[in-house]
Amino acid sequence: MSASITPTVSRTDSIGFTRPGLVGNELNYIQQALENRHLSGDGAFTKRCQEWLERYLGSPCALLAHSCTGALEMAALLCDLVPGDEVIMPSYTFVSTANAVALRGAIPVFIDIRSDTLNLDETLVEAAITERTRAIFVVHYAGIACEMNAIAAIAERHGLFVVEDAAQALTSTYRGRPAGSLGHFAAFSFHETKNFISGEGGALVINDPRFIERAEILREKGTNRSRFFRGQVDKYTWTDIGSSYLPSDIIAAFLLAQLEKAEDILSARRAVWQRYHAGFADLQRAGLVRRPRIPVECEGNAHLYYLLVNDLPTRTQLIKYLQTLGIQAPFHYVPLHSAPAGVRFGRANGRLTVTDDLADRVLRLPIWPSMTDEPEIVIGAVKQFFSEVARHSSAAREHA
Repeated sequence: MSASITPTVSRTDSIGFTRPGLVGNELNYIQQALENRHLSGDGAFTKRCQEWLERYLGSPCALLAHSCTGALEMAALLCDLVPGDEVIMPSYTFVSTANAVALRGAIPVFIDIRSDTLNLDETLVEAAITERTRAIFVVHYAGIACEMNAIAAIAERHGLFVVEDAAQALTSTYRGRPAGSLGHFAAFSFHETKNFISGEGGALVINDPRFIERAEILREKGTNRSRFFRGQVDKYTWTDIGSSYLPSDIIAAFLLAQLEKAEDILSARRAVWQRYHAGFADLQRAGLVRRPRIPVECEGNAHLYYLLVNDLPTRTQLIKYLQTLGIQAPFHYVPLHSAPAGVRFGRANGRLTVTDDLADRVLRLPIWPSMTDEPEIVIGAVKQFFSEVARHSSAAREHA
C-alpha cells in the first residue's frame, strides 16, 4: 500500500486512546487522607486497598507499590535472581518485565507468543529451560490470562518460580480463578491507562506465604519496619537489601475509590468492548482485520480492544488516517528481543516469528468506561478507511 489514503469524511472531535476520570469518592478520600495527616506510605487508605486486593484475589498478601515496575523488581528480588540466572518471558511485553530481571544481572530469555491471544506460548517454555533457569515471567496480554495450568506444571517439574505480570489483568479470570492469584507472585498496574487507576501506582501480590515477611522488608528499604509497627520487635533496623517502593497514601486514597467501583468499571468497559467486537465482525468476515480471540477458559476484563490488520503498511496508513480524523489508535510493543537493550541484556530462544509478525500488525483502539458515541465513530472511521483503500485500488486497476 504505497499511495497515501486521505479521508473524505470530516474530522471528528479528538478521541484520545484513553480518558482517565473520577468514578466515585476519589476527591473525598483524598481530603480524608489530608485530614488524617498521614500522607506517606502505609496509611489507612493503603491498608484498605491491600485488604480489597487480598479479598478479591483470595491471596494472603498484597502490598501497594509506586508502580507495577517496582512490583516486578520486588518479585525478581524474591526469586533471588543472581547474575547469570535465566528467566523465560515473552518478547512481546513492556520493558519493565525484562528490566526487573536485567537489574539483577539475570538474563531475560525471550520466547515466542501464541497467535490467538498474543500471550507467551506455553508449548515453547520447556524447550527454553536450562540449568540456569530460575523463573518464568508470564504476561497476561490485554487482560487475557496465559495458559496457567500448563505453565504451573512445567514450573513445578523444574522447580521454577512463576511471576505473573498482570499489569493489564485485574478482574480477569482463568478457569474461574482471578489472574494474579495463579503464580508465586503477581504484579499489577494502576497507571492512568489501566482499568483501575491512581495516576501512577502498582501492587505486588504474594501467593506463597513463605515470602510475605521478606517482601515487606524489601519494600521498606530492607528494614523490618513493618514488624516494628505491628509491635513484633522493639526497634527496626536494616536486615536485607531493598528500596523504597511505597506509594503515598494520597495515591492509595484515589485508588480505593476506583476499586470500590470495580464492578461498574468492568461492566462499562465490557459493554464498549462488545460494541467494537460486533462492529468489526463484517471486516473480519471480509478478511480485512482479525478481532481479539478469548479462549473459553478465560474471562477478560476489556482492558484493550485491538485489531490485527494484514500487514505493516496497512497499519501505518490506518494509524495516519485515524490521526487525521482526530482518533488516537496506537500500535503496541516493539518486541524486546530486537530492541538494543534486549540484544544486550537478553537472548531470543529460537526465531520469534509470530512475535515479529503480530507486532507489526496490531492496532489498539480508544477505550474507556464513560464512552458514549465514540466507539461507533471509531468503527465508522476504520470502515471508511478500508472503503477508500478499495476505491483507490479499483481506480488504480482501471488506469493500469
